[in-house]
Amino acid sequence: MPAHFAQPENLKRNELEAFQLERLQILLKTVNETNCFWKKKFRNASVKVAEVHSLDDLQHLPLLIKKELVEDQEANPPYGSNLTFPLVEYARMHQTSGTTTGQPMRWLDTTASWKWFKDCWAQIFRIVGLVPEDILAFPFSFGPFIGFWAGFEGANQLGNLCLAGGGMSSQARLKLIDDNRATFLCCTPTYALRLAEVARDENTELKNNSVRALLVAGEPGGSVASVRKKMEKEWGARVFDHWGMTEVGSLAVECVEHPGGLHMLESECLCEVIHLQTQLPVEPGEVGELVITNLGRAGSPLIRYRTGDLVKVDTSRCPCGREIVRFDGGILGRTDEMMTIRGNNVFPSSLEGFLREFEQVAEFRITLFTERSMQQLKFEIEPLETVNANSLRDSIAREMKDRFNFTAEVEMTELGTLPRFESKGQRFFREI
Repeated sequence: MPAHFAQPENLKRNELEAFQLERLQILLKTVNETNCFWKKKFRNASVKVAEVHSLDDLQHLPLLIKKELVEDQEANPPYGSNLTFPLVEYARMHQTSGTTTGQPMRWLDTTASWKWFKDCWAQIFRIVGLVPEDILAFPFSFGPFIGFWAGFEGANQLGNLCLAGGGMSSQARLKLIDDNRATFLCCTPTYALRLAEVARDENTELKNNSVRALLVAGEPGGSVASVRKKMEKEWGARVFDHWGMTEVGSLAVECVEHPGGLHMLESECLCEVIHLQTQLPVEPGEVGELVITNLGRAGSPLIRYRTGDLVKVDTSRCPCGREIVRFDGGILGRTDEMMTIRGNNVFPSSLEGFLREFEQVAEFRITLFTERSMQQLKFEIEPLETVNANSLRDSIAREMKDRFNFTAEVEMTELGTLPRFESKGQRFFREI
């Protein structure tokens, strides 16, 4: 076994693929023996998992979509049938904020899979350059949402001092960060900006504080250039984007050496990028949907899971030297969020990035609605107190037309009228 195997993110491609295949075959054999959900799915697809002899054979297995998981949990409450082991072997339960039916999707972990989750975070922390002296602050309300639970415990497992900020006001969290000289801040992009807003209201200067890095997740802001720039300007710190999902785990992060992308932890998953219509692999450098096969959560596994996230593989060698795949620009958008307005395809993250370019904007809300059988956009803009609202409105409307080739209704609101968020921001709404 290679000496660097203790750091699987540094494996060479041939070592990595051999390791992946071994884990995939063990996973398939395990779930095909005792997991009712997968036994049925493989049987319905006329698939024999014993015939998976190479990573290329993965494409013979059926794809999985979230709707199947939701329907299975509704039919087999409360956890569904995607359980490989008896219930007594599971030690953790987390859930999403809610599905289209309003019912959260629940996910269970065994003691072994929760350790795996923390080990994934150990890789993430090494990639972003965490050192033993770093102190991490987690201004996160620790509840059923998986959020930064594993990140907190993963850093603690490494021996770093970790500050839990659950059940505190934003002012108290800022004081916690300052009093303890925290160097890493782990939160959503929305909350990083919210803390900066609160600091401004209290005449607190963040740029010269102890925080040297922000590790953000939960929404696309870390990969949106203008949002990233705003966070780094407010905090005077480097931003690292991170990607994960309740059901797949924490599986991607940006490296120190090459900002603006995401490395996948390929020792812990298999990732494919497929064409939305043909469901065949796209060429490297083409945009497609990310499909994940999780290798470390045998108790509640996902095999060829369509994440709904759009990515593009960067074919160039990363300056960090790692051979694990890298997605240029991180998560580019979601398949279920794309809008077509006047023949132009646009994502909410693109609109947020556009609005964040205007430093005079304190907060905003975007609404998609239908008028005369056509999709329209409305921006509700909350300007900073010292800003000429009419001038800002005209600038946004004009730049919107120039940038996206269609117009949007721009409405100005009073300062403090739009909601603030402590976790994921909810700034996009559909009224169609």
